[in-house]
Amino acid sequence: MCNGPGLCSPCDIMRRPSATLATKCDVGVLRRGDLTGITLDRARAGRTAEGRSATIVADEKKSLSGIVSIRTRLAHGLSVYFNTAVRGGTPVRVTFDGFPSKRRIAIQIRKGAGIGLVLLAATACGPHAHIPLRPLNLPDVLAPTDSGALLARRLAPVLYLQRDETFPLVRAVAVIHPFRRIIAYHLLWRDDVHGSWIPFTVPTDEEILWVGYDSTYAPVDLWTYWHGRVLHTPWPKSQVAVDVQWGKHGNLPRNVRLSDLPKLRSLNFFYSMTVFGEPDILLGDITRKGPLCFCHSYSRYREFTRPILLGERLDAVVRAEDPRPVLSAFFGENYSNKHWWP
Repeated sequence: MCNGPGLCSPCDIMRRPSATLATKCDVGVLRRGDLTGITLDRARAGRTAEGRSATIVADEKKSLSGIVSIRTRLAHGLSVYFNTAVRGGTPVRVTFDGFPSKRRIAIQIRKGAGIGLVLLAATACGPHAHIPLRPLNLPDVLAPTDSGALLARRLAPVLYLQRDETFPLVRAVAVIHPFRRIIAYHLLWRDDVHGSWIPFTVPTDEEILWVGYDSTYAPVDLWTYWHGRVLHTPWPKSQVAVDVQWGKHGNLPRNVRLSDLPKLRSLNFFYSMTVFGEPDILLGDITRKGPLCFCHSYSRYREFTRPILLGERLDAVVRAEDPRPVLSAFFGENYSNKHWWP
């Protein structure tokens, strides 16, 4: 038995083909490891031609042709300097220090411009969200006065967002399992902070959490989807509350113990990604409106102070084992379609 929101045992976190079942409550802070820097000596290749003196003899054209065919820039340079270096077949010593700086700069500028154009083209082709209008009169949607709809709204969690969150919650659908005492809450966020510029990715962010209830219809279990894992904790028959991660919208049981999180999915790890993944964040801003960065401390990153009453934001409540038809109607055909049930 788990006391309070915490993972009960090492076996509580399991892997599955489509999603990972896990017991979750608390998240462990992954200590920041040493980052080993690698210094690249980009000038090494250039020093082959620039840092050494070469003796060029008029009758050594065959050898020079071999060098020219390997190093194009060296070939052009020799064609300019060769005539002035050789007088009457007498060998002279020619120094290539600093040659040809202007041409090298021009080539580097062209390369930079080319890379910029490629990135611009890639981001221009990035996915764009097409969220449909809310459908009316779907046959599987429960009426607001239906007992199942009333239960789903009553057990709906309170979501606590990080105060700097910029992506809005645009859709929310509750799915009641027809045979088990469990309700799935599918949440659709406008986008994810990372990778949104990459072509052919899903342009929205679907997240899921599940509430289990007993014979008295009181909440007794909470599962949340957390970056490919399913976390679980017993819930003490009170209002369910969930913390929502900044930018990525992973769900954590309220006031979870961070040391219980999988180490490579710790909150500390994702905070570091807001720093090292800053270029990715900026590229995403080209395709849609989003944050420029998370420009605050780790302490603020783990503060969840903006409440959303999910029961008031539900667009539909259905009773189904396979939620895909109703989710496609409300989320659009191109959504993540994550694990249906824990």
